[in-house]
Amino acid sequence: MAKNDIIISTQDLTKMYGDKTAVNHLNLSIREGEVFGLLGPNGAGKTTTILMLLGLTEPVSGSASIQGLDCTRNSMQVKRITGYLPDNMGFYADMTGRENLRFTGRLNGLSEDEIDNKIEHLLERVGMTYAADQKTGTYSKGMRQRLGIADILMKDPKVIIMDEPTLGLDPEGMKEFLKLIKELSVEDGRTVLVSSHQLYQIQQICDRVGIFVGGSLIACGRIEELGKQIVKEGHYVLEVEAVPCDDRFLGFIHGLEGVTGIEKEGSRFIVKSSRDLRKDITGFLGMNGYTLCHLRQKGGDLDEIYSSYFEKAEMESEKEGEKHGIRKNAKHLLKKKQG
Repeated sequence: MAKNDIIISTQDLTKMYGDKTAVNHLNLSIREGEVFGLLGPNGAGKTTTILMLLGLTEPVSGSASIQGLDCTRNSMQVKRITGYLPDNMGFYADMTGRENLRFTGRLNGLSEDEIDNKIEHLLERVGMTYAADQKTGTYSKGMRQRLGIADILMKDPKVIIMDEPTLGLDPEGMKEFLKLIKELSVEDGRTVLVSSHQLYQIQQICDRVGIFVGGSLIACGRIEELGKQIVKEGHYVLEVEAVPCDDRFLGFIHGLEGVTGIEKEGSRFIVKSSRDLRKDITGFLGMNGYTLCHLRQKGGDLDEIYSSYFEKAEMESEKEGEKHGIRKNAKHLLKKKQG
């Protein structure tokens, strides 16, 4: 498989629980060797997607494949080339880190010599040599997650899937863990799929991201590409602070064409609009003796991009709900008339 070839793919992947659609016709392609972030709030369908990729639950329609293997029909073969790190990695608490890794090596059919060599190398790589002979029941969350990476690497997978891997880590542990995730891609050439709702952390390591809301993938691409798309679609957010911060200035902003909302954060205005307002605002301030203290067009950060797409999805959902309500009401009136 050549670099940038598609290694994870879904086609109209759909999962329902009763009347609730957990994953809605998901079409996703992840390239070999990239770190891909699947981002969204809790309940968005991220974990359900992961379970289908691992062959642990079946879709009601559509399909998913990893390196050409169908995740439902060939789940055992998929598991051989895929490592999975849940949000809270489970180990035998009364066994040491080294003993847990040895157990995993034996489960994967490795020879004892190969197991010994791998354990020493992997413990050093994840920074856990010092705690290798401590029982894992004494480990912190960060220690368990780092040992979890070593555990996954015992079987040398092509793909690693992580579900909320940074949840509960302290800042220093987070930094070390994110560095380790990136190394799996850059140094090893492995494909890493990271599911998370912690946007800032994921922004630091992902090559591309997919934004997941209500079971649907509403945006996918490089962070800078998504930021440009938001601006292209007319979603501008401007931070502005001036002295004096008076009603005249606020009134001017309110009267500008394209303004869709204004919020006040401390001494700053956060202005949402359908066009770039910077020229208008700086012109007004200069002509009227104001002092400009701060001016920044937002949109490049992942949390800002996510918020814009999330708001857009909610608006479209509300519009669809209104249409559905109108259709439902029209049917009711027609039946009443016919009756």
